[in-house]
Amino acid sequence: MKDLRQNYTQGELIENQISHNPFTQFQHWFTDALNSNILEPNVMVLSSMNGDKPDSRIVLLKDVRKEEFIFYTNYKSHKGQQLQNNPNCSLLFPWVNLERQVIVRGKASMILPEESEEYFKSRPISSQIGAWASNQSSPIDSRADLDNQLKDVEKKFESEPLIKPPHWGGFAVIPYQIEFWQGRPNRLHDRILYTHENGAWIVSRLQP
Repeated sequence: MKDLRQNYTQGELIENQISHNPFTQFQHWFTDALNSNILEPNVMVLSSMNGDKPDSRIVLLKDVRKEEFIFYTNYKSHKGQQLQNNPNCSLLFPWVNLERQVIVRGKASMILPEESEEYFKSRPISSQIGAWASNQSSPIDSRADLDNQLKDVEKKFESEPLIKPPHWGGFAVIPYQIEFWQGRPNRLHDRILYTHENGAWIVSRLQP
């Protein structure tokens, strides 16, 4: 592994070429990711705190609105419980093919149930059923047991309306910092940091 290295040459991140609003800048970069061959450009690494220990996992960004990043999960899962106990978290978008990453640092809060309900109804039926079938993050003896739980849920909703589980919904991450990283040659990368202070976004450059 020590000999694995890549010299980054695809782009640059210069102050006079960026937006003064990080959400506008994010949308520009997200559009670039959509137009590239990146598999699931909305993949992000969500990091939260399990007591005094960090915990990370991949989740999918589902919306950016009102200066909030939105994703959905089981509120009883490890990440759901951790964010309810400690809302401080970070999101990392690893757009490696573009030699870019974005780090969002902020606080998470549950969105309104009716907002979660609206999104839940837009999901494929199989995903809706899956939200009921899995007690996310809880131990289970075998894959066969999970498959049996799925069959039980499918049978249940043959005769009942399929509604959103009360333990499932969205989180909104409201950032206080957003950092954009663009790989550059010789490890002298571009790092632009947006920090929210007194109702405004302050832009600064960080050394690589």
